[in-house]
Amino acid sequence: MTETQSTQAETLAYDVVVLGAGPVGENVADRTRAAGLTTAVVESELVGGECSYWACMPSKALLRPVLARADARRTPGLSGSVQGPLDTAAVLAHRDAYTSHWKDDGQVRWLEGIGADLHRGHGRLTGPRTVTVTGADGGRRVLTARHAVAVCTGSRARLPDLPGLAEVRPWTSREATSARSVPGRLVVVGGGVVATEMATAWQALGSRVTVLVRGDGLLSRMEPFAGELVAEALTEAGADVRTGTAVKSVTRENGTVLVVTDDGDRIEADEILFATGRAPRTDDVGLETIGLEPGSWLPVDDSLRVTGHDWLYAVGDVNHRALLTHQGKYQARIAGAAVAARATGGPVLAQDWGAHAATADHTAVPQVVFTDPEAAAVGLSLAEAERAGHRVRAVDIDLSTVAGAGLYVEGYKGRARMVVDLEEEILRGVTLVGPGVGELIHSATVAVAARVPVDRLWHAVPSYPTISEVWLRLLEAYRDA
Repeated sequence: MTETQSTQAETLAYDVVVLGAGPVGENVADRTRAAGLTTAVVESELVGGECSYWACMPSKALLRPVLARADARRTPGLSGSVQGPLDTAAVLAHRDAYTSHWKDDGQVRWLEGIGADLHRGHGRLTGPRTVTVTGADGGRRVLTARHAVAVCTGSRARLPDLPGLAEVRPWTSREATSARSVPGRLVVVGGGVVATEMATAWQALGSRVTVLVRGDGLLSRMEPFAGELVAEALTEAGADVRTGTAVKSVTRENGTVLVVTDDGDRIEADEILFATGRAPRTDDVGLETIGLEPGSWLPVDDSLRVTGHDWLYAVGDVNHRALLTHQGKYQARIAGAAVAARATGGPVLAQDWGAHAATADHTAVPQVVFTDPEAAAVGLSLAEAERAGHRVRAVDIDLSTVAGAGLYVEGYKGRARMVVDLEEEILRGVTLVGPGVGELIHSATVAVAARVPVDRLWHAVPSYPTISEVWLRLLEAYRDA
């Protein structure tokens, strides 16, 4: 089936209608099509969504040369060859290639390949099981869903309420990942993932970066040591990291941005990035027509079905469970399978860890922050586990004591923590900070998601000499405490 081009006010019936063709919507469609359900996908921008063009892919394409150079500079025999600046044009070209130059032809072909119908235009709910799509030419199509509508419209950057901010033309994550040149001076407002990753990237590409954080430190949702190590590395790289600092006003005159902080400091910059949170893209999808509040996050059960609507699903960022592409795709696989089961009258396995329950959203969400050093975590932090009422103990290891870390780069700095449930003898969470740890976090995810007993982990032997030997050191520290 091919993209619908008609501009007539026609009505088309499908088993499933998916609003949003990002990674989440694509995965819902993939699962419903695999089950034999006719599926329409509605997209107003590029097929592939935020992740492909303005988030995961371009940001990691920018960061990969940065991290590779950082590792090379700490590698004997190689460090002397990589002391010069990055080839900015090559880095940006690498980024452009990974966004397919902001063209979605390949993604469209993939949708066609699974047999889904793509409807270009703005889709809005206009009643139960009904979506009206308005195309760029004003033409309208009405899509009805026999079984389900899935809202997969994602989230957008949330900007603070500062007078005149629109006239300043601030960067959000979209501008930060798609900029065509390197700003001489960049102010980054925020301390989360977008803020730290983009500060890392643009500082390495030649910007003079100032990071303004309202709170006490960076990466506040991780263990405190993660933000401390990242802040230390950013400072060593030349960035100015200021915590406990809020923005009082922002103006732009003759191209220069002037930032005034709450303590009266005045900072000039060429660009300012606000990385201050996300808001759901639900303000104009017709929620009011089915009794829901426009612009709201959509609460769901573990099969991703919206509370009070047995035909409506909210998958990915819009349900506010875990604003991560990989977690949204996980939800999409669960939701698509649940829609298919209900549509075909099959059993719905919605108990914890069942085929139709996104249980990992609650207990085993992994994340990697691609800073230098990398920060990776899964499950609960120590503070979160204690707040949840678990009797736990944190076990910490200096990663530099692991032979594989010393071989990876000279002067390795890093730390690992596992949070052990003392009653059930399982892991509630794991955090790793250091060069290269992003590739280690999946082993921790398996341990947390599968609730592997600590006694069994002793039999999962890490290869020597790899950084993965941190598992043995953590277990030894737990045993000997």
